[in-house]
Amino acid sequence: MAWRVRATLSVSLRQLAAAGADFFVCPDNTAHLALEQPGPSLPLPGLHIAEMVADQAARDGRQRVGVLGTSRTMTGPVYQQALAARHIAIEIPGEHDRAILDELIISELVNGVFTSKARQECARIIERLAGRGCDAVALACTEIPLLLPSPACPLPALDSTRLLARAAFDVAAGRRPLPAWRGGPPRPPEVAGSA
Repeated sequence: MAWRVRATLSVSLRQLAAAGADFFVCPDNTAHLALEQPGPSLPLPGLHIAEMVADQAARDGRQRVGVLGTSRTMTGPVYQQALAARHIAIEIPGEHDRAILDELIISELVNGVFTSKARQECARIIERLAGRGCDAVALACTEIPLLLPSPACPLPALDSTRLLARAAFDVAAGRRPLPAWRGGPPRPPEVAGSA
């Protein structure tokens, strides 16, 4: 299934390249599971959403980051690999809490329904991650920051959508180089002092 999603996204990227785009961003965390699948290079280079989150976590000196998103995003390799490449531990909610989050995202949040009960559940799950030693939480779902804005979040939040948007602006404004990633697993970042 993921290879089909990658193929569909590749068609869109070909159209963007033909229209003159220099790079792409995909603000859908779960779609990155498909973009990381093996296959031909994507027609445009892109910013990888988990890499943007992991870079910020490393700049902030984070040691253990909880990840919230769809069940596939939380249990998949996208965030695990990006954070591990920067020597940052990852925590995900337990199975019961993952099921609650997945249901909230799919049944409510993507439909624009933001209830106080959902807000309380999300905060409770983050508090559990804090109790397990997390010093930040990656909001790896576009809608979670709408439900639980940073001031209300029990841990410092790494909002994947905002971090990706800031990086895209910086690339477009020439303050950051064009990305090199063209699909497949991203290359690990260079470690300072390595040759």
